[in-house]
Amino acid sequence: MQETPPFASYNAVPSTASGPFAVPAALSEFSLIDRFFARRAARGARASTLGIGDDCALITPRSGKLLAISTDMLVEGRHFFPDVAPDALGHKTLAVNLSDLAAMGAEPRAFTLACALPRADAAWLEAFSDGLFALAERFDCELIGGDTTSGPLNLCVTVFGEVAPDAALRR
Repeated sequence: MQETPPFASYNAVPSTASGPFAVPAALSEFSLIDRFFARRAARGARASTLGIGDDCALITPRSGKLLAISTDMLVEGRHFFPDVAPDALGHKTLAVNLSDLAAMGAEPRAFTLACALPRADAAWLEAFSDGLFALAERFDCELIGGDTTSGPLNLCVTVFGEVAPDAALRR
């Protein structure tokens, strides 16, 4: 049986559902980003001067603050089990990075998300983004960009926070 590539053309694939939330059997990269991430990110935009939609995001640090930056990658089978609930995985994906900011004494501002996905499963992506954005909203941390590609499930977040120079907690 031939599997449909995860980011096949949006218009070339028939829909698997009907109604206002119909999702094609395979999503294009840009429709996936728009549907599950960009629309939700735009609701809480505060940290960025320019967020999702351009080649780079722009962040204006607040006066007297340093940027604290941390990156963590999560790989299926190494950092989480293949059968983990997608909402729990969305939560964990951001939580491991927010804990790095907390360890430095920094306040969260924004993050990027890069994902390699074996397939574009709408139900999985909806639950994953629910878990991710529940935590992002709780800590007022804006999604400002990222990347998607097809491949084995890998998730990478880079988080940006702010801390006063004399308040940074070092090891």
